[in-house]
Amino acid sequence: MNQASFNPNEITVPNGCFFGFPYSVEEAAIVILPVPWDVTTSYREATVNGPQAILDASLQLDWYDFDLPQAWQTKCGTIPINSDIQDKNRAMRAIAKEIIGDMETGGNVDDDAIAKQLVTVNQASATLNHWVYTQALELLEQGKLVGVVGGDHSVPLGLMQALAQKHETYGILQIDAHADLRLAYEGFTYSHASIMHNALSIPQISRLVQVGIRDVCEAEMAMVNSDSRIVMFDDWKLKANAYEGITWAAQCDKIISNLPDKVYISFDIDGLNPSYCPHTGTPVPGGLEFNEAIYLLRLLVKTGKTIIGFDL
Repeated sequence: MNQASFNPNEITVPNGCFFGFPYSVEEAAIVILPVPWDVTTSYREATVNGPQAILDASLQLDWYDFDLPQAWQTKCGTIPINSDIQDKNRAMRAIAKEIIGDMETGGNVDDDAIAKQLVTVNQASATLNHWVYTQALELLEQGKLVGVVGGDHSVPLGLMQALAQKHETYGILQIDAHADLRLAYEGFTYSHASIMHNALSIPQISRLVQVGIRDVCEAEMAMVNSDSRIVMFDDWKLKANAYEGITWAAQCDKIISNLPDKVYISFDIDGLNPSYCPHTGTPVPGGLEFNEAIYLLRLLVKTGKTIIGFDL
């Protein structure tokens, strides 16, 4: 289907592109990069299938947008889902499950057998990060806005690193149930639970604003309290504020005021109330309502901040 024959009022024909849009990567202003990877998932697996599931579901959407009625005319292209990465994920996930199983029965990351397996998984994750980095940097050099769709939350590190090559400084708005500030969780250097710890090693990231956090360990809170770049709006406080009469609009204003002009959005689906996403890998009670999250993002745009990239 080409652009001339695309009718936003009719059924969408599957074409390998998110939303069934008729735009090539070359002509697109926004490019979605699927990353089917969930090697380090620590509880329920299968987010490797997330990109394909979202692609399939996206074809059922209607195209009228209440803020931008002809949003579909903003050209959005799709990088094909990489089957080699899916195959590598399958092999590495099997090893990672062995590691997690051994540690849950008393093993330690320093045990010889576990240590050797960790080297294999960590090297594979580093290779995956480099692939995302090179893909993203090439697209950024072409002036595209890039969004990564995972997969687990470990996958956008390469995009963050690529953005650091293009921007002297930027901040991250993280919507999440978890802080993801653990150091090499379960021995995995690039664990889904370590993405923000790893992100903060990028010098160009000047601020991390976390929203909806409600499942965190002591070491992570120590990092929050010692690193001035991190500002946490935990879910408990957000809800208490609402119960005490502070509007969501006022709370969003405060959240956004802590962000610099250039903002990267990292949206973990478990940041939402799990009634919206009951099969997410690590569901936690509480969280944002869908429209609360949308309102926050809309207000972010209205305040004049520039969104330079995103991941889901």
